[in-house]
Amino acid sequence: MLRNATSFGGKTVVITGAASGIGKALAHQFAASGARVALLDIDGRSLALATRELPAERVTTRICDVRDPDACEAAIHSVIETFGGIDVLVNNAGLSHHSRFADTQLDVVRRVMDVNFYGAVHCTRAALDSLVARRGMIVVLSSVAGFAPLVGRCGYAASKHALHGLFDSLRSELVDDGVGVLMVCPSFTRTAIDDNALRGDGGRYQRGAAKPSGSSPDVVARDIVRAAGKRRKQLVLSPVGKTSYWLWHLLPPVYERLMRRSQRQELRQ
Repeated sequence: MLRNATSFGGKTVVITGAASGIGKALAHQFAASGARVALLDIDGRSLALATRELPAERVTTRICDVRDPDACEAAIHSVIETFGGIDVLVNNAGLSHHSRFADTQLDVVRRVMDVNFYGAVHCTRAALDSLVARRGMIVVLSSVAGFAPLVGRCGYAASKHALHGLFDSLRSELVDDGVGVLMVCPSFTRTAIDDNALRGDGGRYQRGAAKPSGSSPDVVARDIVRAAGKRRKQLVLSPVGKTSYWLWHLLPPVYERLMRRSQRQELRQ
């Protein structure tokens, strides 16, 4: 069982959406902690680039579209054959959109749900037997939008809320099997998620010249690895995230007013 808060030596960690952003940073953090890491992503070129600074003997990659349950099954089983089993599964792959619900095609909501929610379902089902056998851990990248509303991203928020419903329940099912579930709720992080985000019509969202703002992926990854080592159940990151958590639970009207103000640009689109 994973008990050490600082070392994952000899453990096998699978990370989805591992070619960039938080996933890539997690691969480096887990590898630095001694783990063997399996990087899964749909982008093969970026996946190859992401492994260049990782120790070759402790890393493997698989091109995998998490929307496809058969592809997830094949990728997970391949990792098990390579490393002997899985101790930690990190469901990190994600997709966002920027559009009012009234202006969002149903297919866009489905695509976001397919990646964010069903992608985690597919990989978890494929890895579950090995995780139970090793009394391992599931790490799920949710968001502040997983417990509070976010204007202009109704489909994204719905997918993250769904993750909490499934994995908080799954945690209760797996107590006797010794498998932990950590829900991670970052606030804004300096990643390229908006570069791949969808408009309401399904096209590519144009963020403009503004650079990503928020926390560093490396800092986020460091905190996630520490929380996983301590087998925590939930991790809300950054002062903005923690303030949002308590405001939404204690003073929902205040949170909504502040959130709408901060996301004014979303409301104008």
